[in-house]
Amino acid sequence: MELTDGYDEESFRAIVLAGSPQELRERRIACQSILLEQLNVFPIEEWMFRVNTMHDLIAETAVLICEAQMKEAGYGPPPCAYSFIVFGSSGRQEATLWSDQDNGLIVEGEPDGEKNRYFEFFGMMLSDLLEEVGYEKCAGKVMCSQGMWRKTLSEWKEQLKEWRTQLEWEPIRYLIISSDMRHVAGSTELSALWQEAFYEGFIDNEELSVAVLRNTVRHKATLNLLGQVLTERFGDYAGGFDIKYGVYIPVVNIVRRLSLLHHIRASSTLERIEELERLHKYQHLDDIRRAFLLAMRMRVNTPFSVQNGLLISSDYIAESELKKKQLLSELRESLLLVRRLHRALQRQLRSAERWRT
Repeated sequence: MELTDGYDEESFRAIVLAGSPQELRERRIACQSILLEQLNVFPIEEWMFRVNTMHDLIAETAVLICEAQMKEAGYGPPPCAYSFIVFGSSGRQEATLWSDQDNGLIVEGEPDGEKNRYFEFFGMMLSDLLEEVGYEKCAGKVMCSQGMWRKTLSEWKEQLKEWRTQLEWEPIRYLIISSDMRHVAGSTELSALWQEAFYEGFIDNEELSVAVLRNTVRHKATLNLLGQVLTERFGDYAGGFDIKYGVYIPVVNIVRRLSLLHHIRASSTLERIEELERLHKYQHLDDIRRAFLLAMRMRVNTPFSVQNGLLISSDYIAESELKKKQLLSELRESLLLVRRLHRALQRQLRSAERWRT
């Protein structure tokens, strides 16, 4: 997908020319304003592509600014090659205008004292810089400032191997997070080698496949016994509907599970669906795509507030929106699909666990 709008190109060019965190933040806010004007003008997949192009350019520029700041602070240039990578919605190129940080570092070679010191400070400085630019720090601490997500390639290979062999909820959760990894800046070779190490662990590994399935089948109830949409009963979002965890994440999880099963390396949900279609093995992929695009469209249209120029949203659809018959009908159809698919996955899990015992 290419950008043909000169308005976009100009704002993107301004981002890569930013020389300080303050400039980068200002240019992000300016670009964000343009993107908000375009919301619901372009198809949702094209609009999301533009938003995530902005995020990538900001991250690339932030990495360069951070390198310059490290030199100014007396740490010198990077002692070796490294790769800045992203996970979560950023990894899938599905980040909203209010998404937080989900990132990591891959460092070349074997660990040593000088390298460890440099990248420890680099990771902390880069995470702080991104926060200054407008990306909240990840509540789950999936960030390059954290040792778990900042490692040399050899350490990463060991970590991935540990997660694959433990087969418990938490390590498998980390492995699933890692499956959305995408290269953004630095050495593409390191990112490619990381991916090779990640996917080779899934080849002919039935136990791992079952463990991923076990983590996938947990699902927030969204429909009652009569098939009516369940809204929040109490709190700040009473009457609203959690579009992120009610539809978006379940669809992402289902598509990811099938992609891992077939060693599909695409990171975005739409690309994964395209790859799955080429297998001619699954029904409902058109329905899944429709449900995913609806979830994305609804998610980016949830109410938001502006604080210091930056957007904040709860990812809840307002109660008033749910009174629109067409939207409610589309939502209910998507939720029924998600429920059917989850029940199918639960049956697969029960069958796999019976077979193992």
